[in-house]
Amino acid sequence: MVPEETEYGRVVEPGAIVEGAEDLGYRPAPDRVRERAERGSTVLVRCTAPDGSGSGSGPEGAGGAHAAEAAEVAVASVYAWLGARVFATAHPEAVRQALALVASVRGRRPPALARRGLA
Repeated sequence: MVPEETEYGRVVEPGAIVEGAEDLGYRPAPDRVRERAERGSTVLVRCTAPDGSGSGSGPEGAGGAHAAEAAEVAVASVYAWLGARVFATAHPEAVRQALALVASVRGRRPPALARRGLA
């Protein structure tokens, strides 16, 4: 997989080493991520467990795979909100969508579709 950089983040393979990024590891403390991002560092967080546990390959089968994907998307969303810019994940498409959503909520990009509600 080729890393894809968007205006709101970069998604790489779980074992990737990204030059110029400060690798804070697997699920670092949120305060640490925010501090490094506010200093101007390009922060890399790893959303996939280093040992592959929780990746859906266990006895849970498909249900475990869905839970692992949901967990990685949630982790990436929180860290994106805190300022992380590079995400190592086994679920790149889902994480890219989450990064786009976070960017829209923060006002960094327009939403893909806007609807007006009638009250």
